[in-house]
Amino acid sequence: MPTDLTSVIAASVRWLLSAYPAANGALSQALAEAQARQAVSLAAALRYPTDMDVQLLHFLGPSGADRLDWLTGGDRRPEDFAWQSWVDETVVSWAACLLADPALALTAIEQHAEVGGMERLINPSSRDTEAAPLLRHPDLLEGVAALHRLQLVELLHPEADRGGSAAA
Repeated sequence: MPTDLTSVIAASVRWLLSAYPAANGALSQALAEAQARQAVSLAAALRYPTDMDVQLLHFLGPSGADRLDWLTGGDRRPEDFAWQSWVDETVVSWAACLLADPALALTAIEQHAEVGGMERLINPSSRDTEAAPLLRHPDLLEGVAALHRLQLVELLHPEADRGGSAAA
């Protein structure tokens, strides 16, 4: 059984970049891809933390991009079906949360130190921000980020009181 997330990461990065394209130019496209890849890689590591989780993903398959395409108004072409079937909706949603909120991304990195090299995600330069204005815009990402944000926050902050109960 496969134990890597390469297909899910590649498809999810591709979906993010097609939904939130980079500014014009090869350098902008490369910088936007680097930011998307960091966010998706971290989100995938959080979503599938063990080899067993990854094996189950490969056995059951990811969710695909149907709801994401519907939500963002994306056009689905027949030639896109193969790669879009490897998009994981939760991973994309979590990546959108991480891209929109560098403080949340830093919390995720601190809790999962095995994921390194995330500087563009937590501290984007002005060039990074200019290269990916749509990919880093919290308002534009909100629809996708809101899909699974609560799960991510609960994962990163399990001690938070979600029920609103007060101690006596």
